[in-house]
Amino acid sequence: MSASTPSTGANSPLRVAVGILTEGSKVFVTRRFPDSHQGGKWEFPGGKIEPGEDVVSALKRELREELGIEVQEARSWMTVLHHYPDRRVLLDVWRIIRYQGAPHGREGQEAQWLTCDELSSLDFPEADRPILRRLRLPALYLISDSRRYGKDEFLVMLERALRAGARLVQLREPHMSPEEYLGYARITADLCHRHGARLLINAEPEWVQRCDADGVHLNSKRLMRYSSRPLDKQFWVAASCHDAEELRRAEQLETDMAVLSPVAPTPSHPGAAILGWENFARLCAGSNLPVYALGGMRAQDLKQAREAGAQGLAMVSEIWGAHSIERAIAALGPD
Repeated sequence: MSASTPSTGANSPLRVAVGILTEGSKVFVTRRFPDSHQGGKWEFPGGKIEPGEDVVSALKRELREELGIEVQEARSWMTVLHHYPDRRVLLDVWRIIRYQGAPHGREGQEAQWLTCDELSSLDFPEADRPILRRLRLPALYLISDSRRYGKDEFLVMLERALRAGARLVQLREPHMSPEEYLGYARITADLCHRHGARLLINAEPEWVQRCDADGVHLNSKRLMRYSSRPLDKQFWVAASCHDAEELRRAEQLETDMAVLSPVAPTPSHPGAAILGWENFARLCAGSNLPVYALGGMRAQDLKQAREAGAQGLAMVSEIWGAHSIERAIAALGPD
């Protein structure tokens, strides 16, 4: 990523086009030359957007020069604004859908296909950290509902979902007492971890370590109560949002993702004002966070959700009420 030259505008960030190439479970990364800015660190390929150049043209040019490939189709994925001590950078990140050629370090740089787990052990520039986090997020974010099905029966259903490939779960059980919730969260965390999944608790952030959970999901009231991220970066932080103000607060707190709702009518909130896909897309476009669509979502909505800028779907009733949990999850397809 040729980001060694500061932006010409005194207050403008250096604009960089970044391409994410995936092949199955692997992602293509390159290593910066030792004498460059952030030298020796790994990165996602791309480079500086030249004056008067649009981002897609810059992306195609940089990947041709760096990797020897011709980009045929790409989808805007996220933007990242980061402040280094000596400069600001704005990464305009795109998922590469189709390309011709075999990517390689055309300029002599080290290059590899690596899994997300392998990427986590490498040294990346701080600006790339949000990209690494998002790559680890699945298309499906499951939300618990033991009140409807019973605690024991829900755990059976959850294990079926985990066996089918679910990898991110929120334990949302507002009817439980603190003692009951903590005990149930420990059982649920153990079940999730046995299947390589992460559990976020919809509770006080300080409970995360007591439950052996992977992070916290802040409801909108908790979200607006905090002025800074409530947990350090080893834990995940998610937030429930319903409008632009709450999304801005989630960004200020440096949460890892947000859930935006309700997109469509939902049985759990009858009569609630819905966003609709147009408003959902507008709000996603104004946010740097990975956003899950919630509220009346069905597996067949994933394509539309992603076209509107979503990371994926957050689901409750559609999964647990499905005739076949396994079939419902399979319908979402690979991430």
